[in-house]
Amino acid sequence: MSRLPGALAQLPFPVIGSPLFIISNPKLVIAQCTAGVVGSMPALNARPAEQLEDWLIEITEGLAAHNAAHPDRPAAPFAINQIVHKSNDRLAHDMALCVKYKVPIIITSLGAREDINAAAHSYGGVVLHDVINNKHARKAIEKGADGLIAVAAGAGGHAGVKSPFALIQEIRQWFDGPVALSGSIASGGAILAAQAMGADFAYIGSAFIATEEARAVDGYKQAIVDSNSDDIVYSNLFTGVHGNYLAPSIRAAGLDPDNLPESDPSKMNFGSDKTKAWKDIWGCGQGIGVIDRVQPAGELVAQLKREYAQARARLGLAA
Repeated sequence: MSRLPGALAQLPFPVIGSPLFIISNPKLVIAQCTAGVVGSMPALNARPAEQLEDWLIEITEGLAAHNAAHPDRPAAPFAINQIVHKSNDRLAHDMALCVKYKVPIIITSLGAREDINAAAHSYGGVVLHDVINNKHARKAIEKGADGLIAVAAGAGGHAGVKSPFALIQEIRQWFDGPVALSGSIASGGAILAAQAMGADFAYIGSAFIATEEARAVDGYKQAIVDSNSDDIVYSNLFTGVHGNYLAPSIRAAGLDPDNLPESDPSKMNFGSDKTKAWKDIWGCGQGIGVIDRVQPAGELVAQLKREYAQARARLGLAA
């Protein structure tokens, strides 16, 4: 078991819900946390920027109310994702609010900065940085991140190409801190497999899109239910960074998912002018073949817990 700092030390279930651009919202975050998994959302989902404070109040007060009513079943902590890229002109504003409300976990993406890590550490927060290779993992830890999110092949949205076996074993050769694994995880058995490989947590995104609380259109949710890994396309056309997307949404936009051109990575942008890419071209991971219905987030977590217990039992492991 890794050294697990702060808010990660006593999670009731080894799952972190990944921040879903546009889709995650306070309602989903609260539902995830009260069900026993880390709920998260990108700071940039709050638009205009002033809305982020309202959302942080809603989340912190909602979780406090749950904990007061259920002292025997406290909520898991929540996380806010910060895009640490030069195109994000809101980073200083959004991070100041995270400090103000003492967000337990900060997830950083597309860049590692010592000042962001220091800001989180100033109040006891934990920083997890997502990486697609071992080189970036080392840089993140050198700059003060507490843990890593290993984004392997098959993850939804921006994803890497490394096998999870390769990525986790390379990181574990030198790092004994917290590691979450992302990539095609949508069942309790996959959660246990992530732990067997050396990860502390499973990082699950696409399965939570197909929940009632998720801020995704019904067609997006149903496409996840109806699709499988054959319907996932890996391309950098839409944001300048390679990611996985649902082929039906690409066809609906008038494009051929089998013949997409390459984009110029220098045009990478995550501001408001790029939100259409995520509204109309739907990010999704390869693990969706096991998702057969839209359901409340709490029911999804309960299902994952049952499957996890069954997987442990099959291997003769203690409950």
